[in-house]
Amino acid sequence: MAIRFPVEPRDIPPDKAARRLHLSLPEFEAARPRLERRGFPPPDPDTGMYDLKAIDAWMDRRSHLTAPAAARDAREGALARIANL
Repeated sequence: MAIRFPVEPRDIPPDKAARRLHLSLPEFEAARPRLERRGFPPPDPDTGMYDLKAIDAWMDRRSHLTAPAAARDAREGALARIANL
């Protein structure tokens, strides 16, 4: 029987969760306790799979936490560069 509609999985195994973070599986397993302390979603207790949308939401929140609080004034950098000429 042919597949009529491809299904994009939402739950992914640990190796794919690691790849989502651009880590090898051993690197991911080593970093996992630190990641979970920072709010990284734990695996499902029954399947051991990770929720891809939860991982993406965590990465979005993390990006907002590490982003600059306010836009920088481009004049400051430009004036410093001009002064160095």
